Amino acid sequence: MSPLQISASTLSTCLGHGLDAHRLALREGRSGLKPCDFETVRLDTWIGEVDGIDAVTVPSALSEFDCRNNRLALLGLHADGFADRVREAVDRYGPARVGVFLGTSTSGILETEIAYRHRDPVSGALPSSLSYHGSHNPFSVTDFTRRYLGLEGMALTISTACSSSAKVFAAAARQMALGVIDAAVVGGVDSLCLTTLYGFASLQLTSTQPCRPFDPARDGISIGEAAAFALLERPGTGPRSNDASGWLLGVGESSDAHHMSAPHPQGLGARLAMEAALRAAGLQPSDMDYINLHGTATPANDAAESLAVSGLFGDRVPCSSTKGATGHTLGAAGAVEAVVGLLSLADGWLPGSPGTVDFDPVMGIDYRRQGGAARIRTVLSNSFGFGGSNCALILGVPQ
Repeated sequence: MSPLQISASTLSTCLGHGLDAHRLALREGRSGLKPCDFETVRLDTWIGEVDGIDAVTVPSALSEFDCRNNRLALLGLHADGFADRVREAVDRYGPARVGVFLGTSTSGILETEIAYRHRDPVSGALPSSLSYHGSHNPFSVTDFTRRYLGLEGMALTISTACSSSAKVFAAAARQMALGVIDAAVVGGVDSLCLTTLYGFASLQLTSTQPCRPFDPARDGISIGEAAAFALLERPGTGPRSNDASGWLLGVGESSDAHHMSAPHPQGLGARLAMEAALRAAGLQPSDMDYINLHGTATPANDAAESLAVSGLFGDRVPCSSTKGATGHTLGAAGAVEAVVGLLSLADGWLPGSPGTVDFDPVMGIDYRRQGGAARIRTVLSNSFGFGGSNCALILGVPQ
């Protein structure tokens, strides 16, 4: 594929709002996880909650879209001046030539969960105040973002579980290659809700401790929420004005469909996605400087990913998982970790793996528990979803 310029990016997680907050937290090896105290949830687990969401006010013209997920999206759009960067792109290309491609897994489902508490006692009908289109509908966050930014290009939500907001990079790149659009807002927004917290707990996939990726004592995920965005443009058309600017060099996707919630035990789909990303970028495994692992901290996922990574890269490429810092942000995870990769490129800093106490020695990869300075010109970011929906992104420094 032809490289695409990433001219702006931003990130809001439990570590804070904006790139500088994440830059500092990653250098200090901090985690933003805390014991679960969300809403009415009573579970012995840890979460990554973003501060300040309830204080966000949705513009009155978009009041139909008022829900936790869209307030989180709005909070993220304002961080790092990202919305202003997009509006500058609209001035360059026109609103019809800028698309928006976002990933989410549950969108505004919390509004429906709350609405069920207020059903009509006789008919069971949900209250009329519930706007499915503006909240629960997976397209809600994309439609809200499109309207808020004044975009008229192609708009698409991708919901493929934990690979959702990695796959948006691939979807946008295809439309740009076809000439449908000249620029694209890509990213992911997923917010805490009862469905994911109780649902993952019912699958025995949540940990009672802060998650410990690639640790022999790992026993499950810590669920987080996040908003992450990036602006893709054709080379030479957009300014390099953001500290985390870089290039999207390659994307790779696969669907192994091995199991509804478990990865292929040998990491087959993961390896296929990484190989496809390398081919798209015209690179070899030896060209990679850092791999941001999917690294969920479940026994099966980490073991399968390590087999895929070691089989393709051996133990030569430094790897880490940053989910111990942010939690697993589900449909937003791909975009979150892509922006983390951009920070690594910009700063020459290899992130560590907060939460990992010991490294499981059977994994066979160069896993870094502590961060450190490094020469990083290429980053591979892995995102693997339920049902075997896999995506790998390759990012590079500006040329």
